[in-house]
Amino acid sequence: MEEINMEVLPTSIRKLLAYAISESKIDAEYKLYQKKENRKLYGYKQAEQFVGCIGVVFTVDNTCIIKQIAVSPDMRGRGIGERMIDYIIENYSLSKIFAETDQDAVNFYKKMGFTITSLGEKYPGVERFMCKYKRTVSMKIQED
Repeated sequence: MEEINMEVLPTSIRKLLAYAISESKIDAEYKLYQKKENRKLYGYKQAEQFVGCIGVVFTVDNTCIIKQIAVSPDMRGRGIGERMIDYIIENYSLSKIFAETDQDAVNFYKKMGFTITSLGEKYPGVERFMCKYKRTVSMKIQED
């Protein structure tokens, strides 16, 4: 994983972000990542090429919101999305993660252990879902 904070957004990251948000919003969104301390954009490299990206906003109490997550279509189903989320959880000691998504990504989040709640039809004909991950701390009790 590599933090993306170059002056100019790499073309490969731009292409990945286009899977998550409309192309017309990419430049404005990237400016927010550059200007705001609580926003981070990461790229996932394989064979020296970006094949995934994840953008997050950190909030209070070890919590973050996934703003965008995308994996190149030819690399999907190989665990890259899971590894990107795991990286964020581990490197920032997060206790909760939220993501809003559509029907296409619900199973991905379910597989990762997120709780899914329907937000209803936020846009005409489009049901949206809130995905919430809460890290559980398991404590092993030693028996004497």
